[in-house]
Amino acid sequence: MEASSTHHGLAILFIVLTSQIALTLAYPPFLNDRNIEYIKSSCSTTTYPKLCYRSLSVYASNINTSPKLLVHTALNVTLRASKATSRLMVKISRFHGLEPRVAAAMADCIEVIGDSVDELQQSLGELGHISRSNISLTMSDVQTWVSAALTDEDTCMDGFAGNNMNGYAKTMARKRIIQVAHLTSNALALINNYASTQGYYLP
Repeated sequence: MEASSTHHGLAILFIVLTSQIALTLAYPPFLNDRNIEYIKSSCSTTTYPKLCYRSLSVYASNINTSPKLLVHTALNVTLRASKATSRLMVKISRFHGLEPRVAAAMADCIEVIGDSVDELQQSLGELGHISRSNISLTMSDVQTWVSAALTDEDTCMDGFAGNNMNGYAKTMARKRIIQVAHLTSNALALINNYASTQGYYLP
């Protein structure tokens, strides 16, 4: 009975806390074709182009065709998803009846996802101070921080690997971590593309 109640509670929690990301990844109804094509073309260079397009096309009117705004938006979307996932992990960890292995992996994951959030925030802050005179150093720092965030997310996923890690909580947590890692990977690819221009498109 307790296990059933825990499962039901986790299911409700998952539905509620995923609503924000679902809205973020929703397809936009009508947007400027030129802006949309720019995002679609940019996303084609990422590892997960469909996710990239879904997460960014809703902001097409704000991004326009600016590589800097594209990168900034991709980082913002990733940061929001990371924060939402961090909150979800904390809430799941407080449920009674978690398997010991799942509880331990959850605790480790909460710590590294917290680091990932900090690194994404640092990268956004640094990006806000970019200029032609410091673009090389700034983009190097941003690439380092976002790469570190992706490594943290991969570490979290590894903690939930293996057949001995069964359970609804594990499945739900890992699904969200995978999505965040994919968003981070896409953001890093867009950052690398932007860095390769060496500020040519800098306003």
